[in-house]
Amino acid sequence: MWKQGFIETERGIFEYFTAGQGSPLAIAHLYMAFDERGSLSANPFTGHYKVYLINTRGAGHSVQAENENQLSMKEVIKDLEAIRSALRIDKWAFAGHSTGGMLALQYAIEAPDALTKIIAGCTAASKEYAAHKNSIYCSENKHFSRIVEIMELLNNPDTKLEERQKLGHEWALMSYYSEDKLMEAKKRPNSGRTVGENLDHFRKVEVKNYDLRNQLNNINIPAYIYAGRYDAQCPVEFGVEIAELISHSQLIVFEESNHNPFIEEEEKFKAFVRMTV
Repeated sequence: MWKQGFIETERGIFEYFTAGQGSPLAIAHLYMAFDERGSLSANPFTGHYKVYLINTRGAGHSVQAENENQLSMKEVIKDLEAIRSALRIDKWAFAGHSTGGMLALQYAIEAPDALTKIIAGCTAASKEYAAHKNSIYCSENKHFSRIVEIMELLNNPDTKLEERQKLGHEWALMSYYSEDKLMEAKKRPNSGRTVGENLDHFRKVEVKNYDLRNQLNNINIPAYIYAGRYDAQCPVEFGVEIAELISHSQLIVFEESNHNPFIEEEEKFKAFVRMTV
């Protein structure tokens, strides 16, 4: 189990969870709330780093947003910097999966002096991923209308827990290489509850202007990029694009993975993490 902590900063009190030993590495997601069970995407890093799994503003028991602008990526990075400073950490690495990967890219652009490296996976550097026919978020994709319906239901406080679990399984299944791997993942301790308000802000506000491609060539810190060959959320082409735009980056493509290579190709993912140390 991960150890819960709270840190008081100049921007409010934030909840986080720690596990592992080694140099510090922060992990966060734009619209997920974590708890003592940790995260399947974060667990592999605990063998080599001291991991700070952070609940961003509005998630878990972290400070609530006073207005929707505080949920933007740039504001989240200001929060992360306040957390790092309050923890008295000189520099840390930052790892992010999916929208957490987007946050990693933005962090490396906004505050590179605070980072030793970034690790970004199954992500994209622009909103173009959602227009790719292989993305379930593309209006031309066969799953698109159902995905929108699922997100609206998850954002509805009246949706009962049992229904939420079914919806979560349906959404997750679209992002796994096989249902067997999804069922295996469900046997592991894991957290990452969707925070409706934060998700709503991302998909209705933030993503509309999201495009970091022209700024990626300014990133000079080490960058480790990973992608799943069959990723149905952020197609593999967008991971390749990120690696091409960041000089000195390293890319690994998991050939038998959809959106979750840390469980779909677990041993290969552990080897990838060792490579980042």
